[in-house]
Amino acid sequence: MNSKISKSISTFYLIIIGVIVLLNGCADVNKKNLISNVEEDTEGVDANEIIPFFQHWNLILGDGSNVGQAIRYMNKDFFYTASDEKDDWVVFKTPNAGSTHGTSNNTRTELAQLKKWSPMTDAKMTATLKVMNVSNTGDARVAATYSVVVGQIHSADGHENEPLKIFYKKFPGHTKGSVFWNYEINTAGDDNSKRWDYSIPIWGYDFSVVGTSENTFPPEPEDGIALGEEFSYEVEIKEGTMFLTFTSEGHETKTFTKNLVLSEYAERAAMPDQVEKLFVPIDQDGIERKNAYANEGLFFKLGCYNQTNGKDPKVNKVWCSGAETHGGDIQKQYADGNYAEVWFKSANIVISDDAISNAGYFQANDGLSTKIVYPSEVIPFMDKFKILMGDGSHVENLVDFEDKNFFYTAIDGTRRWVVYKTPNSGVTSKNSSNTRTELHEKREWIPEEGGRLTGTCKVMQVSISGDARVPASYATVVGQIHSGEGHENEPLKIFYKKFPGHSKGSVFWNYEINTEGSNSKRWDYSTAVWGYDMSVVGTSKTDYPAEPEEGVELGEEFSYEVNVYKGIMYLTFKSANHETKTFTKNLIQSEYIERSDIPEQVKKMFVPIGQDGTERAIAYKGELNYFKQGAYNQTNGKKPETNMIWCTGAETYDGDIAKQYENGCYTEVWFREATIGPGVPQK
Repeated sequence: MNSKISKSISTFYLIIIGVIVLLNGCADVNKKNLISNVEEDTEGVDANEIIPFFQHWNLILGDGSNVGQAIRYMNKDFFYTASDEKDDWVVFKTPNAGSTHGTSNNTRTELAQLKKWSPMTDAKMTATLKVMNVSNTGDARVAATYSVVVGQIHSADGHENEPLKIFYKKFPGHTKGSVFWNYEINTAGDDNSKRWDYSIPIWGYDFSVVGTSENTFPPEPEDGIALGEEFSYEVEIKEGTMFLTFTSEGHETKTFTKNLVLSEYAERAAMPDQVEKLFVPIDQDGIERKNAYANEGLFFKLGCYNQTNGKDPKVNKVWCSGAETHGGDIQKQYADGNYAEVWFKSANIVISDDAISNAGYFQANDGLSTKIVYPSEVIPFMDKFKILMGDGSHVENLVDFEDKNFFYTAIDGTRRWVVYKTPNSGVTSKNSSNTRTELHEKREWIPEEGGRLTGTCKVMQVSISGDARVPASYATVVGQIHSGEGHENEPLKIFYKKFPGHSKGSVFWNYEINTEGSNSKRWDYSTAVWGYDMSVVGTSKTDYPAEPEEGVELGEEFSYEVNVYKGIMYLTFKSANHETKTFTKNLIQSEYIERSDIPEQVKKMFVPIGQDGTERAIAYKGELNYFKQGAYNQTNGKKPETNMIWCTGAETYDGDIAKQYENGCYTEVWFREATIGPGVPQK
């Protein structure tokens, strides 16, 4: 063959080969760009090539977003693929704090099924996985800490509860963790805040096994599962019954059965001992509807639902972990182990042809965590009040109003609360030394006419600085009756006070005399409810009395009722695991009209500072009064030498509110229920 022709043919073939290589390269680039969706530098195979079922799910990410179906989708922070020496895996990863989905406290990178199905039909989900990381910080006393949920059944209707959550949990320093599953009751009635979980161990412990202190852990489980160790689950539903199978090489296969349409917890007596220990102390003591999850649409979830969060454990001692979150900085959390990561190498679902769209669940929950829920939506009597906040601002119309620094709503894991927060130093009302974020009733009434105020609250914070010799230190007022004329004194102040270093604080109430003559002689008489009265103080600035045995902890609920009827004030105080206390006080006929009537407590506290007055014989009769409720901080920065009762010498950071909040020099009170109305005959 002619050499020129041979060379031309060779050149032609080289061009053809180059074109083919180029086209293939372009195809690979296009495929790579398609797979990454938004992350152009993401590498690895398509998740759908490993587990080919993503058309059946929406994917929720650790930033709270619903990205829809994860077909040919990857995200380098939350959802991507990885390979070990044997297999390809789909990785689900989420930090301790990001943005949550729905009303949850916890972040997730998790699939949620696009269809829902009846528990009376057939449904099945299987998966093989390994947990690669759980958070390495948190409070060991909190059951949810150091754990992740890797599979669920979720209700799309009613309370949207969860008849199945499959957990992995490992304490820091342990090699092996526990796998267990929880059943959450479908609570009877409209109040789902009483719901609870019952936990069953598979390998290792159940949910209820916790540490004895923040950093003290139980022994390592002998039959546990290590990080990186494979296990599989099979969840099958047939005619209202859930069948569970768990397998792992080197471990005993475990099987369980649970009826989803006929409750075994429909009576209070049926509550398991585990629940009595774990949930009843935080007032989650409901019963289940008799037909459990019958007549509700259920759906599967699969992935990495991180159960460790940064919320303070006093908010909820079962679900709020107090873990490190670096202010929500995801990369910093990933860098030092404050995240959960789960790898799946296979998974599958089978559901009935009768399954229907689950769009309603996503419509209700997508973006819910970013939506404002106003205090007036939680406690609907806000139209009857105005408010003074810790920066001195007044607001008259509280319907659809919030202020993120002082007055807003929060979720404690089970229910929503109205938060009242105020620093040790801000801007006060004209006659007070103390800041407040406090409601002020618009209606005024005389004691003979009366009124009634109720509240269910928990104090989340009192100042950690102050002078222990000063009775007002470390205290906040959570409810009042205030006079609107005359001396403008206070026939009722309901206090909570806790000394630094104590777990328990005191609840007490004060009656302030309506002074005869000069009001500079006025004084309070204090009555203990649980713990001490106001007169119990320290012997030096930082020396505290013994902790009250029957006191109330920060984050522990209590309720009060103030009922004024025909001039008589009736008080009722209730709290789980505490004796109910009742008191009666005449507001229109004084018991302190003579100098000899002054109580010994008052002689000890007030007489030494020249406050030794007597009260007008008719007390508050005929005088206009109104209710107040919220957080009236009794701790301030004024020098105790000025007044050894009310001037507490606390840290105020020159009035910098943000610094006071950062350093515990504030008070914060949460209310979940409150009512106001006319006084009624006392039963």
